[in-house]
Parts: sequence; C-alpha cells; structure tokens
Amino acid sequence: QVQLVEFGGGLAQAGGSLRLSCAASGIIFSIDSMGWYRQAPGKQRELVVDISKGGVSNYADAVKGRFTISRDNAKNTVDLQMNSLKPEDTAVYFCNARITTALAMGVKTNNYWGQGTQVTVSS
Repeated sequence: QVQLVEFGGGLAQAGGSLRLSCAASGIIFSIDSMGWYRQAPGKQRELVVDISKGGVSNYADAVKGRFTISRDNAKNTVDLQMNSLKPEDTAVYFCNARITTALAMGVKTNNYWGQGTQVTVSS
C-alpha cells in the first residue's frame, strides 16, 4: 500500500515561518505531481501549490512570493516552506501525490492524500 506521511505544522505568529514535509512510501513505481492543499474551517479544500516531476510548480495567488515548494524525486518527498505567514493561512494542510503502483494485478495510478497537519497563525 502507498502512504503519504506529513511532518511539521503547528503554531506560528503572523510574519513567522513554518515548514511542512511529506514522504511517500510503499510499492511505488513512479510519482507524477506532488503538492499541498489546505482546508480552513467552513471552507472547501483548495490548492496551495503543486509541482510536476520535472519541477514545474503552480502556486495559488494567495501564497505566491511567500511559500516555496521543493521536491526530492529520489526520496519521494515534497516540502513546503512557508514564510511571512498570515492568520488567513490557518488551515489543515494536506499532502497530495499522483502515484503509479506496479503490483501483480497490474499498473494503477491513483491520487493519494496525507492525513493532514494543522497550521495555525496567530495575529
């Protein structure tokens, strides 16, 4: 089975920084896109940023210039450095990856999610 495990998150003051990490494990044939989504209370889950296997990233306007995504294809990890945090960044952050597995029953590509990690920014 494939798992995405997230690390980091927590509490920060406005203007501060936090770093999130996510590691994919399991019987992985390849990983296409990886990224981070967030969901604030009462709101829909939204894309924060994603990055292709080739390193092309796509940021939400709300985080451009403040957040930076990085990816290590050899380690199947993706990190999110969050700087200049704002109270409106408060949300549960989810790691996402599109992963292809190659098992006896064949090759399958699915979207996987981490368990989510809370980020709270105080004003």
